[in-house]
Amino acid sequence: MRIIVGGAVLLSAAAASLAIAQQTPPPAAQPAPAPVPAAPSPASEAPPPIAVIPLPPAPAAAPAVVTPAPEAPAPTKPAIAPKPDEPLKRGRSGVAIMQALDKITAETMRFEAPVGQPIRYKNLIFTVRACETSAPDEVSPDATAYVQVVSQSRDDRGRPVGPVRDVFRGWMYASSPGVRPLEHPVYDAWLIACKASAAPAPAGKR
Repeated sequence: MRIIVGGAVLLSAAAASLAIAQQTPPPAAQPAPAPVPAAPSPASEAPPPIAVIPLPPAPAAAPAVVTPAPEAPAPTKPAIAPKPDEPLKRGRSGVAIMQALDKITAETMRFEAPVGQPIRYKNLIFTVRACETSAPDEVSPDATAYVQVVSQSRDDRGRPVGPVRDVFRGWMYASSPGVRPLEHPVYDAWLIACKASAAPAPAGKR
């Protein structure tokens, strides 16, 4: 019985509350509150502008250098060695000046011997084949003569008699008479100088 009574009491109380609610006028409508702007979240903030650093301009590309293919070398002629300077020619003279000595009588005689012409001194006959003087480019001036000397005796009339014997054949040097001396037991002879031509014969003599 207690349980039922309690339920009836609860039902009557709920009915009374519903009746009161229907008789009570609804409250006046209040204006809606203004919307509060939402605080920007850190994530929604705009990022700061990025500083743009201009890059240096790229260097201009060097123009491509086209290396031409090496040409085949032209055939070269063999180098011709320069000819050495020819030595200056020695001067040729037409006359040799000779000097002879008789070692027994100590008699000396200087005479001229034209080239190619035999000249007699006592029993000796001198024939000069060439007489030269040194060239300007030689170190020391000198005179040389190629002389042929033969020996032949003479009779009282001055005519040659007996055999002819070679006594000397070779070069004589005026500056060094001892280089190629005339070796004879009685006579000595040597070269003095060379000259261009023989002296003219005195007038009245032939």
